[in-house]
Amino acid sequence: MEAAAIPIPLTFGDFPEDVQLCVLSFLRPSDLAVFASTCKRFVSLYRHDQRLWFSMCDRRWGSKTLINKWGGGKISYKRLYRILDEYENLIGFWRRCGDSVASPPPLVFFEWGPSYISGSRISPARNRGYEVVKKPFLWMSVASDGQPVSYLDPDGRCALTEGDLMDESGILESELIHVNVCFIGECHVVLEENLGLPGFSKAPFLGNSKTEEYENVYGSPPDSLMTEIYQYFANRTSPGGNGASRRQRRREKEKQGRMKRWEPEHFVKIVNCSPKPGRPLQGLWKGICDDTSLDFYLVSYDDVGGIACRKVGDSSRPLAYNAPVFWTSSSTFIECPFSVEEDLIYKSRLHLRPPPETDHSLSTNDAVTRMLYINSSYDLVIPGATLDPQQVEGRIWQYQNGTFGFGFLRDSYIIDLRRISENGRLLDAAAESSNG
Repeated sequence: MEAAAIPIPLTFGDFPEDVQLCVLSFLRPSDLAVFASTCKRFVSLYRHDQRLWFSMCDRRWGSKTLINKWGGGKISYKRLYRILDEYENLIGFWRRCGDSVASPPPLVFFEWGPSYISGSRISPARNRGYEVVKKPFLWMSVASDGQPVSYLDPDGRCALTEGDLMDESGILESELIHVNVCFIGECHVVLEENLGLPGFSKAPFLGNSKTEEYENVYGSPPDSLMTEIYQYFANRTSPGGNGASRRQRRREKEKQGRMKRWEPEHFVKIVNCSPKPGRPLQGLWKGICDDTSLDFYLVSYDDVGGIACRKVGDSSRPLAYNAPVFWTSSSTFIECPFSVEEDLIYKSRLHLRPPPETDHSLSTNDAVTRMLYINSSYDLVIPGATLDPQQVEGRIWQYQNGTFGFGFLRDSYIIDLRRISENGRLLDAAAESSNG
């Protein structure tokens, strides 16, 4: 009787190279460096730009952008991986904060392009129901020498092409402004004009250190973030280091008559922009107000089960504007069926919606599945004020399709809210002329 063959275990090096590359593409660069130190063969694989680092880039961003077009296809994929890893945190919604003379729309949306990332200002389309205007104003890409480049169009009038981002000739003489995109942690970005000598220069990157995500985007940033911001600007203006060279470049630029054309602009990231199973109301929404205009709302949950909804506006606006539209200390829903009184409260109210001829989106599913008690913001804006509870109390009605509407007992209407984006795609985007 023959003895059974003992299986010989395979090592990682026994697998075909394409299998190895697929597995390694899931690792972080720091893990790859450790892996490469195990043997000479793996060192060679680690250094193979067209195989390993292409696989790394393609797995993470191949479905979102054309990775072989970045930098005109002339930069290494290892270099591209580092840049895109830094840029990726921009994708999504941000809110402009601080004072601004021009007062552009506060909501900004970053998305992938074929060989760049574009930032667009988002504003309600006038008299167009739920449609929004997306006006691109910032493009971020990589030059053929591997240096990040960013251009800003203050008026949102230029149509930048991929070829323009690869060639600086003509851009520096246009209305576009060469800017640096300065990352401060993960939730704060500063755009400032690049006042260096002509030519491409690397946008400063201040690290990708994990900072605590905060949802109260209407107040001041946390103290730790403010400290980072202070240190950043202090380092840029302090004597010593390369400060002398910066001052020299500024003097040379002033001699050339190229004065500063644009003031720095700050943006704070809006985290948790989409609903989750345990937080179905969370995220960015849009709804028709009682004056028939479209407005944006941000609903956030706190750590103790409460919910607050605010309009997306500037931090420089008065306190009353930034106060919650509604809030509740309990997120426990009341399931259907409801009492006769509650049915009457819902059915006796009109839904605020745009006229049929301007409503090009799908109609809201009015089948209510559950509801939630809420309060208005008045007892927060006027602390200690004695108000009739009927003037403060309200309801949220969640519909079968996951959207919801809210209204207060003092009013005779319901504001139905719809999603601004879905699966990373902006919904109901209208032509720019619709906002004119």
